[in-house]
Amino acid sequence: MSEVHAARRSRLRTRCSPAGGSVAALVSLPANVRYLAGCAPEGAVLLVGPSGDDVLLGHWDHGGDPAGPPPTEDQGLRVAPLGGEADPAVAAAELAAEGGADTLAVEEHHLTVARHRAVAAGVSGLGLVDLECAVERQRLVKDEEEIAALRVAAEITDRALGELLESILVGRTERHLALELERRLVDHGADGPAFPTSVATGSHSGLAGHRPTDRRVEEGDFLTVCLGARFRGYRCRIGRTFVIGTSPDDWQIELYEVVFAAQRAAREALAPGAEYAAVDRAARDVLDAAGHGTALGPVTGRGVGLEIGEDPRLSPAAMGRLGPCVPVTVEPGVHLPGRGGVRIDDTLVVRSPADGGPELLTITTKELLAL
Repeated sequence: MSEVHAARRSRLRTRCSPAGGSVAALVSLPANVRYLAGCAPEGAVLLVGPSGDDVLLGHWDHGGDPAGPPPTEDQGLRVAPLGGEADPAVAAAELAAEGGADTLAVEEHHLTVARHRAVAAGVSGLGLVDLECAVERQRLVKDEEEIAALRVAAEITDRALGELLESILVGRTERHLALELERRLVDHGADGPAFPTSVATGSHSGLAGHRPTDRRVEEGDFLTVCLGARFRGYRCRIGRTFVIGTSPDDWQIELYEVVFAAQRAAREALAPGAEYAAVDRAARDVLDAAGHGTALGPVTGRGVGLEIGEDPRLSPAAMGRLGPCVPVTVEPGVHLPGRGGVRIDDTLVVRSPADGGPELLTITTKELLAL
């Protein structure tokens, strides 16, 4: 990956200084640092110099840092381990000034006010500008190696969920089931969960972002599960809803069919050139027609990659159009207070019709199973 990381840094350098100049970029958002440099310890920053002199600064724990050892110098990236309490961002700014940069672009949307002030005070002769979301925009379209990592994450997730469905569920708590799912993700090769696993049963089912409780699974419940694996830093999401017992009630079948139709409409709207808002509207229109329009949250889906919830956002006010090789979730849901609800979430990659249309990564059945 060293050549890939070097090429990514080169593109960022060109974006920062399109006409040459001496602008250095200070990248501090962890996902952006990983995208441009590979594994790095918590709190590390990356200095992308105007002349190709890139430096990764951080505090490495050689006794067992989960990020692994510092990258080797032959990756085209100099590594500067720091000691003591030194702030990597301040140290990077000092290096930029020493290297002849006259402007430093920083991620103002990530740095705290206090840290931004510390960087500015440490290099009074260096002008600070906002890097804005230049790296996030670069991350939007994934290369095939990134998509391959997402596929593996999805395979792990499907496998963990499938094994859970083969076990006895009645009488077990939401919290216990969530912990078991996260253990299974790791057992099958995940770095860890992509986000906190949500298991919701009964009146909790269908709630977005529900935190598992000690409520036990009972006969007749809706059971909603949302989980995802993290593999080589890349994250996916799947959400499914099941019925506990021999057969669902009529209201459960009706609600499930509505959410399934909304999810299918949004999935079918995924295509290069499709407006973000149009994908959201495809799902929202189905729910509106069924009288559940107000139950859908602020977004129908979002981008995935090194983060869950990165760009793009598929929402009513979102501006922009999808491009090929952009992975997104489609995750509509409806919750009826006091009764429960349905969520159906998938991770897909936008592909053109000539390439077969959207590529579904999470393949666990969306049939309403009675468990």
